[in-house]
Amino acid sequence: MKKFNIRKVLDGLKEQASSSVSSGQSGAPENNLMHETLQSENFQLCKTVRHGFPYQPSSMAHDPVQKILAIGTQSGALRLFGRPGVECYCQHESGAAVISLQFLINEGALVSALADDSVHLWNLRQRRPAILHSLKFNRERITFVHLPFQSKWLYIGTEKGNIHIVNVESFTLSGYVIMWNKAIELSSKAHPGPVVHISDNPMDEGKLIIGYEAGIVVLWDLKSKKADYRYTYDEAIHSVAWHHEGKQFICSHSDGTLTIWNIKGQGKPFQTITPHGKQPKDGKKPEPCKPILKVEYKTTRLGDPFMILSGGLSYDTVGRRPCLTVMHGKSTAVLEMDYPIVDFLTLCETPYSNDFQEPYAVVVLLEKDLVVIDLAQNGYPIFENPYPLTIHESPVTCCEYFADCPVDLIPALYSVGSRQKRQGYSKKEWPISGGNWGLGTQSYPEIIITGHADGTVKFWDASAIMLQVLYKLKTAKVFEKSRNNKEDKQNTEIVDEDPFAIQIMAWCPESRMLCVAGVSANLIIYRFSRQEITTEVVQLLEVRLQYEVNDMESPPEGGGGGDRDLPTPGAASPSPQTTGPPTHPSTSSNSSDGVRDNVPCLKVRSTPLKQSSGYQVELVVQLVWVSGEPPQQITSLALNSSYGLIVFGNSNGLAVVDYLQKTVLLNLGTVELYGSNDPYQRQARSPRKTRQPAGGNGLCDINEGSASEDRCKSPTSVLASNHQQFYNGGGGRGVLLSVCPPRGANPLDHRDNSFSRSRSSSVTSIDKEAREAITSFHFCETFARKGDSAITPCLYVGTSLGTVLAVALNLPPAGEQRLLQPVIVLPSGTLARLKGSILRMAFLDNTGTFLPPAFETWYEPNAAGADSEERDKARKRRPVSVSPSTSQELQESQYAVVCSEKQAKVIALPSQNCIFKHSITETSFVLRADVVQMNIGNCVACFCANGHIMTLSLPGLRPLLDVNYLPLTDMRIARTFCFTNLGQAMYLTSPTEIQRITYSQETCENLQEMLGELFTPVETPEAPNRGFFKGLFGGGATSLDREELFGETQAGKASRGLAQHIPGPQGLEGMKGAASGVVADLARARIALDERGQKLGELDERTAAMLASADSFGKHAHDMMLKCKDKKWYQF
Repeated sequence: MKKFNIRKVLDGLKEQASSSVSSGQSGAPENNLMHETLQSENFQLCKTVRHGFPYQPSSMAHDPVQKILAIGTQSGALRLFGRPGVECYCQHESGAAVISLQFLINEGALVSALADDSVHLWNLRQRRPAILHSLKFNRERITFVHLPFQSKWLYIGTEKGNIHIVNVESFTLSGYVIMWNKAIELSSKAHPGPVVHISDNPMDEGKLIIGYEAGIVVLWDLKSKKADYRYTYDEAIHSVAWHHEGKQFICSHSDGTLTIWNIKGQGKPFQTITPHGKQPKDGKKPEPCKPILKVEYKTTRLGDPFMILSGGLSYDTVGRRPCLTVMHGKSTAVLEMDYPIVDFLTLCETPYSNDFQEPYAVVVLLEKDLVVIDLAQNGYPIFENPYPLTIHESPVTCCEYFADCPVDLIPALYSVGSRQKRQGYSKKEWPISGGNWGLGTQSYPEIIITGHADGTVKFWDASAIMLQVLYKLKTAKVFEKSRNNKEDKQNTEIVDEDPFAIQIMAWCPESRMLCVAGVSANLIIYRFSRQEITTEVVQLLEVRLQYEVNDMESPPEGGGGGDRDLPTPGAASPSPQTTGPPTHPSTSSNSSDGVRDNVPCLKVRSTPLKQSSGYQVELVVQLVWVSGEPPQQITSLALNSSYGLIVFGNSNGLAVVDYLQKTVLLNLGTVELYGSNDPYQRQARSPRKTRQPAGGNGLCDINEGSASEDRCKSPTSVLASNHQQFYNGGGGRGVLLSVCPPRGANPLDHRDNSFSRSRSSSVTSIDKEAREAITSFHFCETFARKGDSAITPCLYVGTSLGTVLAVALNLPPAGEQRLLQPVIVLPSGTLARLKGSILRMAFLDNTGTFLPPAFETWYEPNAAGADSEERDKARKRRPVSVSPSTSQELQESQYAVVCSEKQAKVIALPSQNCIFKHSITETSFVLRADVVQMNIGNCVACFCANGHIMTLSLPGLRPLLDVNYLPLTDMRIARTFCFTNLGQAMYLTSPTEIQRITYSQETCENLQEMLGELFTPVETPEAPNRGFFKGLFGGGATSLDREELFGETQAGKASRGLAQHIPGPQGLEGMKGAASGVVADLARARIALDERGQKLGELDERTAAMLASADSFGKHAHDMMLKCKDKKWYQF
């Protein structure tokens, strides 16, 4: 096989891009030995489900019979909610804001009106709702929509003040139009403004109330086509609500008043109320308040009515949060909300507007939350929300996705998370309970972990396309609360906002070990425990990971020349180049000229820390300021529970931490890993000193210098000689562990002839080549060097310049010796070089089977008695070692899979020959790459910045899937996109929502069964009984034949240019098929009823004829009997 040609790297990494082309003669036979089971037909990309709170909500509707809720957003999205676990996401193609939603109650359909003046009919009887009809208005802007219960005629109010009527079955306009100039008084010269309300009288469907923005309300008689009454008020109207008896209505106004009107008393309001206004003693008008945006008037059979309103607060309540006011009898309750109110709906026992409403709850849609208030309990408690709507409680900064987790993991997290739940919720069940769950076949556990800006980490159960929060961890508890000292903040913190934000997470599901890296250059390592403990002193390690770049124009002496040796494990004393003590207590200190040194960005709390069951702090690692320069943020992180090691890196270098012994094993600059084989010419940087830009997260293209740093000399690594000193230093209160300073440098010494150690704010030609950040890690048991005959524990390191380096790990035996003997860490040279930053590494055995990193099974760390013995017996589990072949030329023992921003390579080990390589992209770059396990094989999954999602076979790197799915619109997608096993992936599609997708053909085929059903057959409640006297004297509700009134026969045809009808996106045939559940069902049901009535009529006629014939026959038989009654037999 050919060896790696380093000249290509020196010439600018000019490797030829070839799709799955072997770089040697033996590539093809090796591929033949490993049969690839995955084919392109095993892959298909589709969206599965969207979780979280609808981003920027704009409208809401509720079906009181089906008990489902719909929410529209400003981006044209629809989110439908049923019982917990039944959710659905739809999207209007135009992307215009949803201004109004109306359910066809208990018919499985929904009407949506958009800001682009289009109206759409959705079929909800299928698992993925679809649009059946659309109507686009051309001349008028839609402002209000109303659909009466059990009616097929939709009222649409416009900005011009007109009202148009649409048949929802055919989605055609009626010729019946209510023009604004006919509705208002002829003497009025001013335009009444847009229509803000339409509703029919609960007791008379022929009477329609129309509210105009300017303050005019009109009671319109549909039959006579004229206004019966007009009601005028000098303040603008925002909403109108009826009393259920149809004799009164209430209006909310812009000055914070409510006016109650009798329908036959049009002169002035029957009553005027200012709920939050101060009543003057002299009887004058109260001071104006903020507008009441909406009011609802709901009656009860046995008590006082409810008046519920939003807004209306006094102007002097500056800074007060938005409120919902509930007025019930003489009591007024003001319920404060965390966010502005978008809309609210009152849930009632009956869908009929002409009956006592009996309200039992209020659904309040806020800008960033959904609240349901229980009206039946004292104090109006809220219901506990079962939907996963708290993803954005604090902004999401990073995500990880794990499929096929250990089966005991979700119950363990749920058991500790259930103790964190708040108290004081309503005791009733969640009122939105419609729909049915899907019958999915997927049964493997899935967990999503989200890191947030306030330092919290949330664990979510994502099994079976649902989402439920399991456990919440607050990492900020480890640190002291920051004081409002601006000078101190500027000098120590490296970010202006959210200093506790989570940047990277590493998690081992088997051992339940967790490590999180924050933006303030800190690491926290957690263990999982079921028992509460109190930690007297939080163990702390402080690391100086900041280096100088000496003049590299001439060959450096001693430490950097071609004959330089790598650090020798087991050295008896610290390196002779080290000045200063090997260890020292790290305290916040300033140099003589006031420059900060050895100061961490955050201060770990010094008081005892009470830790409840769940994740408990094991160790805190902090990077400190060095000679006035802040530490660089951590760009990569890895954890291995079997080895007891954590490794992290940034733009300066890397550090390996033994969290069992609480020591730093290795602290190297990136250049130190190369030894004498560094292929790059390191150049000096510009001698500028700048503060690190706030909010830098290391997620941009590393080659552009956004998260990279120069190379320089390394400090001494922690070796056997000083190992015990580090370990012993962690026992006492306030004693901090740190790494010794860089070689040849005194922490307090500032030399004028040294180059600046600050990070340049921009990449220039003089320092671009010197920047090389650590971008990825992978722990494994493999061959540390070329030609090795045995596998050993190793750490593989990937850099931003496309280099993969190996670090050998010499671990003591498990058990007590592991806590006493040192771990030896030794860099072992370069494995490969690729174009672009290294993103992911993995290993396969000689049959192509994925080799997972070694791990330790979980045990209770705080166990006592018999449990402690069981803990001591817990042994570390490692993957089965593959015995290397005796003939290296015939067969390799392992294969390393390496993926960068541009390329993927498969390298045979231990020969280190590249047997397959593939150029993923030339014009873009890969944002996320993962080696994932499918049901029948392994593959590489990639997400590129140009929106393409690709999969490559292993080990042959054949393209199996390439779909242009999602262009990168913002860095949030790049920061949160994750692939996981079994064809699952996710990303944060908005600041509040997670979108899950699948690239598995099997999952796509089963998706229809996995999704829940929104519509379930439910009988419509019976209409209220009119009673004997109301029926006798005509006091009940009167119906209206809208078909006759609005139909083409009487109303005529609508103007052609007014609106354009658009069939559903699936075409006429598809529309007919999709409509089988809604409009077509209605039409067919009516036809069937007509046919049935006709047949019943015919049957009645035949029955009547038979009865008449039977009566005639009986009569004739009776006459015959009378005639023959007295005759003898011989007379016949």
